[in-house]
Amino acid sequence: MVTLGNDPKHLGAQIGIVSVLHTWGQNLMLHPHVHMIVPGGGFTPAGYWKQAKCDGEYLFPGPVMRKMFRGKFMEKLLLFLSEQKIDLDVTLRKKLYNLDWNVNAKQPFGGPKEVIEYLGRYSHKIAISNHRIKDVKNGNVTFSYKDYADGSKQKLMTLDAEEFLRRFCLHILPPGFMKIRHYGILASRVKPMLRMQQMQMGVLVQNLEKANWKEITKTKLHFDVDACPCCKTGKMIRIQSFDANAPPQEFLVNVKYNTK
Repeated sequence: MVTLGNDPKHLGAQIGIVSVLHTWGQNLMLHPHVHMIVPGGGFTPAGYWKQAKCDGEYLFPGPVMRKMFRGKFMEKLLLFLSEQKIDLDVTLRKKLYNLDWNVNAKQPFGGPKEVIEYLGRYSHKIAISNHRIKDVKNGNVTFSYKDYADGSKQKLMTLDAEEFLRRFCLHILPPGFMKIRHYGILASRVKPMLRMQQMQMGVLVQNLEKANWKEITKTKLHFDVDACPCCKTGKMIRIQSFDANAPPQEFLVNVKYNTK
């Protein structure tokens, strides 16, 4: 994308990219892929904003992106195989180069807000939320999932506990692995330059107040963290809090229950 952006035949400007790694499907199986948000233009070397020629439909022509993706991917693949001292069969290599690789580039569903909302479902969430887990008993876990192959119908899947944990652990990223990356004009190191460019273009950036984590949980996950898990109507009140270690002896409360 960056190479095509810098090419004067296609844009001749530095673009920006927000890249989000998504590894899971609805059934928790490993399905690694990357979602990318790319503005419809970029900044020229002279510092002016240049709009893409596509009128908002596509940033770059599909056939060009497919060939570029194939070339870049194969270059890295062959380098990796060489470092691992693995030979790639000549017939398979030719087949890979002759295939028409696919890049799924399409117009946003709505506008910028809808695109950000869509990616937000993956950027700060884990593979499965509590509200999808419907039952845990007899060593089995039952959870809901959306079957896209059957008209996106909501269905239930039951797995034994070990298989459920195996699938869940597939999506725990290794230490230091970045799930969200920013490139070009959206990279962290060029934020001051981006702010200056926005000011020159008359774009006012509003710093919106972040919602409380309890409000986000209630809105997005439909779960009220303050609701009593027993009566479902009362509100939980925090009496005390302590770190990972046990609370000091003076904070312990002696509670007696009358079982009569």
